[in-house]
Amino acid sequence: MTEPVSVAVPRKGRPLEAALERFAAVGGDDAAALADDVSSTLRYEKAVTKGSQSADSGVYDRLAAYSDPDGGGAEYTLIRDDRESHPRRVVFDSAVVDVDGTPVRLVGREEPFRALRTHEFALGVDSADLVLEEVVSLRPDGVSDLSAVNARIDPRDTDVRVVTGLGDTVYHTLMARPELLPSGAELDRSFVAEYDGDLCISPRYERLVEAVIGTDALDGVDFVYPDDGVEEEAAIADVGLGVYLTVTGGTAREHGLVLGDDLFPSETVVLENQAEATAETDALREALAVGVDTAISAD
Repeated sequence: MTEPVSVAVPRKGRPLEAALERFAAVGGDDAAALADDVSSTLRYEKAVTKGSQSADSGVYDRLAAYSDPDGGGAEYTLIRDDRESHPRRVVFDSAVVDVDGTPVRLVGREEPFRALRTHEFALGVDSADLVLEEVVSLRPDGVSDLSAVNARIDPRDTDVRVVTGLGDTVYHTLMARPELLPSGAELDRSFVAEYDGDLCISPRYERLVEAVIGTDALDGVDFVYPDDGVEEEAAIADVGLGVYLTVTGGTAREHGLVLGDDLFPSETVVLENQAEATAETDALREALAVGVDTAISAD
């Protein structure tokens, strides 16, 4: 039997679902059935962890019932969730799918991008945000597309590059109270460049926002963060200006905020460690990138 091509994927959440959906699209009915089974299982387990769903059996009994180590199904494992009391949570561990006759082993990792950086894998799937947060260099001008992201990765720092997005697009979007904008002004990067004052963001996105907007435009801007328990749009409304992820912007409008530029698409992306590439991983990379409806593509 051909040795499977290993691909690092997230253990849970939207990026894992995006990865499973993409492999379902290129892997046929068995891969689609696997994707549905894993997604429904993990959504149920997330609800149990959050306390919105009750389980009829213990976590180890559920883990044994879900896992299929000898068959073609998925295997799961347990991690400590970061919610209060740190409950054990069932997450994805591994599964094998077929893509054009090639077996592919999806391997769950807490941080797939970092697993590629340490040369454990040639291919992986993770959030584009992590690339911006970790390896994209900060420059006076910002970035808005994939070509700029890959161009700003120092080859002395990592061999990992972004191949394509997977289409699960939400955007890092500028938001502001309308009274902050002069009559006729556009809420865009040029507005931020002329602005002096506080800009509200989530703490983990400081470097990302610096990379996306650019250091010149942020001269005179001070980052502030939402207090614990305060939702981001409410905190931005209190501050006046901020950046947050949005799909429709409905919640932001409920807080009286104007939506400005979509600064950068936050998608799940296919990543490649070019130093570890083989003929098999090249073929799989190409298959994953064909026909994706993405805001960030290699073309």
